[in-house]
Amino acid sequence: MNLLRKSTTLLILFLCLTSSRHVVRAESKADHPNIVMIISDDQAWNDYRFMGHEVIHSPNLDKLASESAVFKRGYVPTSLCRPSLMTLVTGLYPYQHKITGNDPPKGMNRQKLLKHVQSVDCLPAMLGKLGYQSFQSGKWWEGKPELAGFTSAMTHGDPKRGGRHGDLGLKVGREGMAPVFEFIDQCGKDPFYLWYAPFLPHTPHNPPKRLLDKYRNSELPIELSYYYAMCEWFDETCGQLLDYLDQKGLSQNTIVVYVTDNGWIQYVPESNQERKKMKRRFRYAPKSKRSPYDGGIRTPIMFRWPEKIKPAEYDTLVSSIDIVPTLLYAVGLKPTKSMQGIDLLKVMEHGGKTQRKAIFGDIYEHDMVDIDDPASSLKYRWCIEGNWKAIIPGPRLANEKVELFNLSKDPFEKKNLATEYPEKAHQLLKLTNAWWDGSEK
Repeated sequence: MNLLRKSTTLLILFLCLTSSRHVVRAESKADHPNIVMIISDDQAWNDYRFMGHEVIHSPNLDKLASESAVFKRGYVPTSLCRPSLMTLVTGLYPYQHKITGNDPPKGMNRQKLLKHVQSVDCLPAMLGKLGYQSFQSGKWWEGKPELAGFTSAMTHGDPKRGGRHGDLGLKVGREGMAPVFEFIDQCGKDPFYLWYAPFLPHTPHNPPKRLLDKYRNSELPIELSYYYAMCEWFDETCGQLLDYLDQKGLSQNTIVVYVTDNGWIQYVPESNQERKKMKRRFRYAPKSKRSPYDGGIRTPIMFRWPEKIKPAEYDTLVSSIDIVPTLLYAVGLKPTKSMQGIDLLKVMEHGGKTQRKAIFGDIYEHDMVDIDDPASSLKYRWCIEGNWKAIIPGPRLANEKVELFNLSKDPFEKKNLATEYPEKAHQLLKLTNAWWDGSEK
C-alpha cells in the first residue's frame, strides 16, 4: 500500500511539473511535429503592426505573433540573403558554411560554390532520417534543393535555364500558393518540413492595385506606398498558408517558425528632381540591407506550437543560428558539434533567461573574393551585449572606426558613443575577438 501511495504521489508530481512547463518536446516518432519555416525577404524589423509600425497592416502575422513565443530582439548574423538563408538551413555562421556573399568572384562558374552546401549538415537531410518529407519553395541559391536534402522542390537550380536564386520557386506567393498546398496534401501522415521563402516583399515592388491604392495618399512618398503594399501582400500569403494548416487540421502538431533573411529600409528621394534622375527607383537606404546596422540584421523570430509552446514576448537576444538547433531538439535530434546556436525551447522554459553573454555576426562583400577563405571578403564584425552594440570594421575598411551604440536609447544607431565610452568599446572588441579567434575560419 505504501509503495502504491508513493507511486501515485510521484505520478501526480510528474504531471504537475510537465503541465507547468512552457515547452513540451516530441517524445516518440509518432509525435514528430511538422515544421513550417516562413522567411520574409527584405523587410525591416519594425515593419509589422505587432512590432509597432503605425501604417503597415499585418493582421495575419500579428495573429501569429499573438499565438507564438516572440523574440523581439532577434538577429541574423549577416544582412545579405544568400549567406543568411544558408545559415537558416545549416545553423552555421557564414564563416563556417563559407557562403559569405551572393555571387562568386567575377568570371567564376557559380557551380563551384555548391561544394559548400554538400560539405555541411543541412536540416532537410537530417530530418529526412526521421522520415520527414520536405519541400522548398521561394528563394534558394544552392543549386538543386535536393543537395540539401529536400525531397521535393519548386526550384530547379539549373544555371542554363536561369537558375540563380530561386528560378521557378520565386513564383510562390506572387502567383499563388498551389504548389505548397499540393505538397502538404501529398504528405499524408508523414511529418513534413516546408521552406516557404517567397520573393516578398522584395523588389520588384509591384503589389496588387487594391493594396497599392490602400496606401496611396498625399502625405506618403510613393516609394513607401509601394513598399508598404508589398509588406501587406506578403502578410496575406502567410495568412493563406496558416489558414490552410487550420483547414487540414494540421496546426496543432506543426511548429511554425518566422524570421526575415535581412532587413530593408526603403530609400525615399529628397526631391522630385532626384527621383527623376534615379536609375533604380526602388532601392534600399543606408543602414539597412548589406550593412551591420539593426536595419539590416534585426528581425523578430517567432515559434508557434499550440499547447507545446506558451505564447509570450521576450526581449532576450537571440540569433538565427539558434533556429536549426532548436528544431533539432524539438524532434529529438542533437545539433552537430559545429552548431554554436542554443536551444530556444530551453530559453522559453526558463522565462527567456539564457547564460549567453552576447551575440555576434559578420558582414561580407556581395561578391566573394575567395570562395574558400571567408576572411578575404570580410567587411565588418558586430557584437551585442545587453543594450550595447559594437561594429568593428575589418582590414578591408582600414579607414573606418569602431562604432558603439546604446540600442535602448538609440535604436536606429544615430550617435556613435565609442569616444565617450572607450572602455565599453574595447570590452566588446575583446568579446568579438574571442568569438572570432575560436571560429573555424
